[in-house]
Amino acid sequence: MNHPFDYDALRRETSWDLARQELDCPAGSPVNIGRICIDRHVDAGRGDKTALIHEDHAGQLREFSFRDIKELSGGWAAFLREQGVVELDRVCLFLERGPELYISFIGILKLGAVVQPLFSAFGEEALFQRIDDSQAKVVITQRKHVGKVRKMRERVPSLETVIVIDHLPGKRPLREGEVAYEMMSSRVGDFVPQETADESPSVLHYTSGTTGKPKGALHVHSSLFAQYLTTKMVLDLKDDDIYWCTADPGWVTGTSYGIIGPWAMGITQVVLDAGFSSKRWYATMARHKITVWYTAPTAIRMLMKDGAALAREHDLSALRHMCSVGEPLNAEGVLWGREAFGLDFHDTFWQTETGAMMITNLPGMTVKPGSMGRPFPAVRAGVIDPVSGEELTDPNTVGMIAIRPPWPSIMRTYWNNTPTFYSKFLRGWYVCGDQASIDEDGYFWFCGRDDDVINTGGHLVGPFEIESALLEHEAVAESAAIGKPDELNMEVVKAFVALKPGFVGDDDLELSIMNFIRKKLSPLAMPQEIEFVDKLPKTRSGKIMRRLLKAQESGEEIGDTSGLEDD
Repeated sequence: MNHPFDYDALRRETSWDLARQELDCPAGSPVNIGRICIDRHVDAGRGDKTALIHEDHAGQLREFSFRDIKELSGGWAAFLREQGVVELDRVCLFLERGPELYISFIGILKLGAVVQPLFSAFGEEALFQRIDDSQAKVVITQRKHVGKVRKMRERVPSLETVIVIDHLPGKRPLREGEVAYEMMSSRVGDFVPQETADESPSVLHYTSGTTGKPKGALHVHSSLFAQYLTTKMVLDLKDDDIYWCTADPGWVTGTSYGIIGPWAMGITQVVLDAGFSSKRWYATMARHKITVWYTAPTAIRMLMKDGAALAREHDLSALRHMCSVGEPLNAEGVLWGREAFGLDFHDTFWQTETGAMMITNLPGMTVKPGSMGRPFPAVRAGVIDPVSGEELTDPNTVGMIAIRPPWPSIMRTYWNNTPTFYSKFLRGWYVCGDQASIDEDGYFWFCGRDDDVINTGGHLVGPFEIESALLEHEAVAESAAIGKPDELNMEVVKAFVALKPGFVGDDDLELSIMNFIRKKLSPLAMPQEIEFVDKLPKTRSGKIMRRLLKAQESGEEIGDTSGLEDD
């Protein structure tokens, strides 16, 4: 018999301590994500269960049981220890989405070191900024990307060792400080995980801000409790599910819900290491009989372009639950999901800094198309006045989304940037940087960002980082970057560029600048459009007025310009 959904009852009954109880981690006991996610299942007699099904671009499958991952991650931990890695050292993962990425992630945590996942698409400068800030001791990479590591290595004295996972003996020799590692022949089944504590650092994820370099949000091993409970209650995973999270582990979704949450529950998950294609995605879902799917609105909109009929050409009958993350899912995406799959997409809101879902559409809860949902039952969230920090309680009043600490997965600091960390809090609230209103039923509705950070395809890109890189191009005298609305990606980067004397703003120069940013930072940071201007609007103190550029771009009222520098 199905009981009616009772949100208020869930709020009364749900606390983060439930996760601690179910994972058998009483207060004061060691908490190691690697042990809980993998070794615990083997010790309980579930070692033969499939943990990972990996499919590469050619369709080749590799399957790993929980016992396989215990032994292979133990091999990683033992090898890193031989390389001099000790507790709290930062180890950077600069890899494609192969099994080595997922298994080394677990091995690093077993050792008690801090894992720093980065997108393999990052260019030399983006890579340098993040490794220089973390002072990583080791980078794990592959032949395809080792050249980028070599180019920036001399600039990061902390970087002692570069591990190459696919080195071919007899080919180009490795350089000093580079070592080869063959994971499949390096099993250690008896590695004893470090007895890390609740507050032991675990994962360092970098996120972009409006000004300055990317910021490293530092998480701890007890973040697992929030990731486990939200995985169980929001993603609704059961023991026999086949789960697919489409996010790259360079993004926090790909670690919190593409590694930690599902494996803490002992779930079989699929990883597809291939570019986007609607047909390929549907074929993958049908082939593996995916039951629970966590993806991003950008991907949903790309699927929508190819039509619901294409989805119905594949046997997706196993699919029972779908969630989205990364940016607001518009109402059209929810309605299309009903047409294509006969299911609702359940949107979720959270951030790198929160480490786990904060506002959710729970299974059984009425989905209002276009709404972010309601606070996860163990979370207290509201909207506040951005100046006073007072909670705004009248329905449909726009304010800043704010979460009341504590919760297990909140970042503990920004690495090397404590003042910015403290600036995220106001009158006891963590302020997310997004604006929303709350309706009469307690549902949150996204209204916009409160800063200049660009959300492109669910990934936050800092304008300052793009502008700094633009200035390194030989033709650029001044630059500004904004987010331009885009039907597919929510926003894309648009750059405004003032040129040095002697340069002409034509198509060839535009392409040159675009490719320069793509190579130096990443494809996500590359401007999709460049507008050449004589000068940029600035305040009298010299600060570029991105607000004015965004208003001009969207045709909105420019507002007060009294602070602009004189002509």
